Amino acid sequence: MSRLLQPPSGCPVFRLDFAPTRDDIDENGHVNNVVYLRWAQELGVAHWRSVAPPEALATWAWIALRHEVDYRRALLPGETAHGRTWVAEAAEGPRFNRFIRIDAAPGTAMCAQIVTTWVLIERATGRPRRVPEWILEAFA
Repeated sequence: MSRLLQPPSGCPVFRLDFAPTRDDIDENGHVNNVVYLRWAQELGVAHWRSVAPPEALATWAWIALRHEVDYRRALLPGETAHGRTWVAEAAEGPRFNRFIRIDAAPGTAMCAQIVTTWVLIERATGRPRRVPEWILEAFA
């Protein structure tokens, strides 16, 4: 990824803050890279749960297919991570791209940006399913 991720104008953005724990800090004295992936997962799941009705949560689930991460600035002990996520592209069959940006503070230097490809699965069968229009509309 070469461009800096920013949500398109008018695109709804879901926000969630994270307070790194002692276990999140690696031997280099900053938040370990793998922690950003955990936060990306938590952001995506929380965003889905915030828009999906209970019957959808019982019927559908998302599986991460691919993560692309750019690390830009170390998040240090005592700093709070400010996560933002949005969906700005139409789904391709069962695939759905989610964009995530984690900053040290709102409007400051980006620590990491992540593009994750998710696959929608039907819980009963465990099989991928085309993303229904209502899900696209829920995130738009």
